[in-house]
Amino acid sequence: MNSYMEMKWPWIDGTHKMRLELLDTLSDADLKFNPGGQNMTLGALLREMGEVQYAYNQSLKTFTQNFDWHTSEAGIETSVAKLKAWYQALDAEMQTVVSAFSDDDLKKTIDRGGGFAVPVDVQLDIYLQALLIFFGKVSIFIKGMNRPLPASIKDWIW
Repeated sequence: MNSYMEMKWPWIDGTHKMRLELLDTLSDADLKFNPGGQNMTLGALLREMGEVQYAYNQSLKTFTQNFDWHTSEAGIETSVAKLKAWYQALDAEMQTVVSAFSDDDLKKTIDRGGGFAVPVDVQLDIYLQALLIFFGKVSIFIKGMNRPLPASIKDWIW
């Protein structure tokens, strides 16, 4: 087992579990919620987070970051079950890729574009930050729906 899996993976794994716990509190109807203005729906925000994770998963395989890919799966923004299955597949893929790295692999760099390259372990830390930003965003949606935040989000994020 590499040092990242031993020391830092539990943070990512726990955050992935929080995201699944969030989905357990939502219905398909909830995914249509829009807080107004130029905001997207809650379902679109959840889809976007999946696309972000997909980009990070790919970066761990290709050592190049690219956010251009967008899912074409019909109904992903309107189905909690589809989102949950997709997240679980993305989470498993990321864990498989990261656990296969040696400690030397963790030092390889990922080109994030614009002359910005970071080691794999830092890329994973940046991904964790993206998840935390996502939870900040989704918290606004949940509060806008006059719903309580799931306990794990309240305890760890707020």
